[in-house]
Amino acid sequence: MTIPGDLQGYRYEERRLGSGVVLAAAGGAVGLVGVILTVGHGLTEWPFAIAFGLLIAIGEMVQFRVDRSRNRAPIATSAALAYVMIREPAVQVPPDVAQVIAVTGVATLAGIFPRAVAGLPWDLVISSRRVLSVACAAVAFNLVTPDDLSWNGSWTHALPLTGAMLLGVLAAGVVDALVGAGQETERDNRPFPAALRDELAVMGRIGLAMGISGILLAAGTSLIGLWAVPLVVVPLLLTQFAFRRFASAQRTYRATVRSMARSTEIAGFSSPGQNARTAQLAVALGHDLGLTPSRMEALEYAALLSGVGQLALADPSPGGASLLRTRTERQRAAEIGAAVIERSGVLEHVAEIVRHSNDPYRQGRAKNADIPVESGIVNVALAYEQLVGEGTGQSPGKAMESIGLGIGAEYDPVVVESLRRVIGRGFRF
Repeated sequence: MTIPGDLQGYRYEERRLGSGVVLAAAGGAVGLVGVILTVGHGLTEWPFAIAFGLLIAIGEMVQFRVDRSRNRAPIATSAALAYVMIREPAVQVPPDVAQVIAVTGVATLAGIFPRAVAGLPWDLVISSRRVLSVACAAVAFNLVTPDDLSWNGSWTHALPLTGAMLLGVLAAGVVDALVGAGQETERDNRPFPAALRDELAVMGRIGLAMGISGILLAAGTSLIGLWAVPLVVVPLLLTQFAFRRFASAQRTYRATVRSMARSTEIAGFSSPGQNARTAQLAVALGHDLGLTPSRMEALEYAALLSGVGQLALADPSPGGASLLRTRTERQRAAEIGAAVIERSGVLEHVAEIVRHSNDPYRQGRAKNADIPVESGIVNVALAYEQLVGEGTGQSPGKAMESIGLGIGAEYDPVVVESLRRVIGRGFRF
């Protein structure tokens, strides 16, 4: 069985109609209504509409993926938010909510189309979320901004406008975070509070940067016209280039870890795909327990590399079943694996997880709270994989019975309970 490179995409037996379909339909419907209303009322300040539409389309075309969970289009997002908030003296008739939605929706489709034709990754759901969040920003901004409020050099106008801009950006970010958390809860079966926490954390980093860029672009355009666009966009392009380089380095890093993990399979110390399946289940358990993204990354790497230390043993385990080894051999392999990982430059926390991944719960984490729960997750995930994985023949129910016999002694009760929930939701390799 082939395991996808991105282990976040584990599967469940039963799938309902995804929220992605609903979001794409909602984004399309809102965009269509915006276009119809704009056509009926007429396009105002068309040079600005065209300029910002082109900027949004270009931003969509050069979108990229940083965190494996969603594509980022900072230029498109900043331009759309800026178009929401432009005011006099540059424009005499600010765009209303319908026109903002129409320009954003049409420009988004125009940016997606070349990527689809060229066979590049694109995500209609994420783009629809962007349209919906910009629509919320437009509604919030226009609700608190009088029509006669403009950048006229007076602090009595500048302060209310800045506050309204911040409110619009915040509305867009919060709505997108709520929607994103709901999607993660549905897709990964995560607790909603943990998913929302992570989405808000992302909003506080990448989202805040895009929001501030949008405010600067809006204020600059309102004061000096379209000349402000290159002044703000060029630094944003340079920042995006740096993000893309970072994303490329992360992909290389992950490829290196996966190559290290496959070394045990090549040497016959683990069955084909065993490390990937263990990591697949460990990720599912980590999601269920609400681990933060940084801890999830370390957990995934630790699960992938949990068998590296076996290479120091004299002979491979039959069929890669390390559970057939003696306790002393398994703990020695874990210690050696941790030492190898420490020297490899992988995340420091990964080595600590692997070091304790074969500790019995009663002698380990039950007595020492400093031992990370991730070690218990890897221990349970590896046991379940070796009982249910390819070629073993055990049913999930039988495997759960076997693991249940070791609750409190061999396995962390919290992790075993999480495994029951994950398996109960239909998880399969």
